[in-house]
Amino acid sequence: MISRDLTFVLGGARSGKSAHAERLASDSARPVTYIATARLTNDKEFAARIAHHRERRPAHWQLLEAPVDLAGALLSVDAPGHCILIDCLTLWLANLLCPPDGSTPGNDYLARFAAFEAALHAVTGKVIVVSNEIGLGVVPMGAATRLYVDELGRLNQRVAALCPQVTMMVAGLPLALKTAD
Repeated sequence: MISRDLTFVLGGARSGKSAHAERLASDSARPVTYIATARLTNDKEFAARIAHHRERRPAHWQLLEAPVDLAGALLSVDAPGHCILIDCLTLWLANLLCPPDGSTPGNDYLARFAAFEAALHAVTGKVIVVSNEIGLGVVPMGAATRLYVDELGRLNQRVAALCPQVTMMVAGLPLALKTAD
């Protein structure tokens, strides 16, 4: 088994997960590509969140937007000695399960999960993946929301299993769940 330089950073909303992942990327002293999964909409509050993330990132980092084809984006920028920060799986899944045209999502998201997992197996550079941990509350009432919570939980488990380093952010504090030996 080849040891991969994969780090998974989880946390709730405003837990500090993105800022922590950005520090890890900066501390790597490698060229960084930031893969953003957010899809810009007409929502002014969400646009402000995206702007906040943009302002916080160093200007010399490369940016690649990948709202749907995350595996393809990851493989297209991977290189030895490079760092890739993916922020975040939560929005990527929302893009897959909630198409912008309002159509019903197909089951192709499961194939996209598998492709992303295969891409994580294939990478040669350092990869930091960010996701929300949303499964700590009550079971949602609506079927669509239950599907989202369930699928994000399954996706997070798959990614955590692959990553030698997994950190949970709580109140801005990193809690090591899994460390590389």
